[in-house]
Amino acid sequence: MKKISLIDIGSNTIRLVIFEYTEEHGLREERNIKTPARLAQYIGKDGNMSEEGILVLMKVLKSFKQISDKYNIDEIYPVATAAIRQSENRDEIVERINTELGLDVKIITGDEEATFGYEAAVHTISYYDAVTIDIGGGSTELTYYEDKNLIYKTSLPFGAVTLSRDFFIDKDHNDKKAIKEAKKFIEEQFKKVNWLLDRNVPIVAIGGSARNIARIHQSMTSYPIAGVHGYTMTKSDLNDVYKLLKNTETDDMDDIDGLSKDRADLILPANLVFSSLLDIVDSNEFKFSRKGLREGMAMKIISRDYPVAFNKYRVFDDSISQLTNDFNIDENDSKKRTEIVDRLYHQLERYDILNLSRTTKMIMKQAASIYYLGDFIDRDASSQHTYYLISNSNINGITHKNRVRLALIASFKNKSLLDFYAKETGWFDDDEMSEIQSLGSLVKFSNALNISNTGIVDSLRLTKTDDGYTLTVKYNGDPIAEEYYALRQKKHFEKILGEKLWIEFTES
Repeated sequence: MKKISLIDIGSNTIRLVIFEYTEEHGLREERNIKTPARLAQYIGKDGNMSEEGILVLMKVLKSFKQISDKYNIDEIYPVATAAIRQSENRDEIVERINTELGLDVKIITGDEEATFGYEAAVHTISYYDAVTIDIGGGSTELTYYEDKNLIYKTSLPFGAVTLSRDFFIDKDHNDKKAIKEAKKFIEEQFKKVNWLLDRNVPIVAIGGSARNIARIHQSMTSYPIAGVHGYTMTKSDLNDVYKLLKNTETDDMDDIDGLSKDRADLILPANLVFSSLLDIVDSNEFKFSRKGLREGMAMKIISRDYPVAFNKYRVFDDSISQLTNDFNIDENDSKKRTEIVDRLYHQLERYDILNLSRTTKMIMKQAASIYYLGDFIDRDASSQHTYYLISNSNINGITHKNRVRLALIASFKNKSLLDFYAKETGWFDDDEMSEIQSLGSLVKFSNALNISNTGIVDSLRLTKTDDGYTLTVKYNGDPIAEEYYALRQKKHFEKILGEKLWIEFTES
């Protein structure tokens, strides 16, 4: 196990995140604390951060160091971004922090900041090609990657705080002239980045302002499941949020559900940045990542001791593996159930009864691996707990709709409960529900064939007969439990076949 404390000194907020890494559970947040500091506003016309700003910084860092010491962490990593990076007296600030607090602050460059954001995105989001944007208080970082490999990166010298200061000072947040001038400035800045134009790829947005916009939209639409990581908005959705912000009076901003109070004056400038970027890139898909600079840095630090800890091409699989460990699912049981469902699927595919896309097949197999994880809480209500835990967990590498699909398959008990769970979102049409029921039935039947968790099934063979199908199960061991439960659950398999099924257990 490795435990680190990472202090992110941003232009708008200072945040302490304590990360813990283990090979079983991966990288996890043990504590996440933030405080608004608005350091960018303390930089004067001479380029120096004022004494008042330095004292604000020192006070926060002292508190965060004391908190870190109570968690028995291995190392503290204070990192500074735009506000201190752009200060003329940055060397003096860094030396003073070291002398008075014993903290060695690292000032990272804009390019480094962009790279860390990219690393976090490709290790937690499924897209193989995308543009990333991380808008902070004093700078905006952009990257473009193909096949999850970084191609371009840059840092622009403006952020939500500086836009608010330069265009909206002493004005309402929705001042028409200020909006027009800010938008023009943003567009001019983006046009200088020649590799952005017409990329026509999704955009992955990182940072607090991005997450806040996602939460506002989720509140507007009464979004039925939890979490903003992986949440997707269209250009029209982003425009709906913009209209809400623009049409809300400054004194009424606190009434907007999902809006953080300390971002009320920053959120509209941030929205302008995102809208302009969508136009420049010619993209209509805007996905949010809860992971950014801090996670990217933590991955780099952890990788020094654990070189193969993170794999950007196994995002979904690794996330499921960690979920399996979190809920103490037996590894042998999980693997055998997954093996059986895969074999059964291939038998059905031979007769053209089931034909799944690569993504859906992957979801089916992972649903088998975490089938009824709700047992961890209460075996008598395992199905209910399984559905709600999975549908509201942060699972990397899949869309929110596929996360719910995974939850429905892994929690399958019967059609009535399936319909009840599915009503919560209303995201699936009749054909999709029929497929989900088939896959849930297949997983449930696979579980029956390893109900004793002794791995007795050696092989499976489905054969067409005149009056239905015969499933031959070759076993090695004592199949008494599997025979009983397979017969109990065969009705689910018969619904997939549309015909009668006979099961023959034969010693291998």
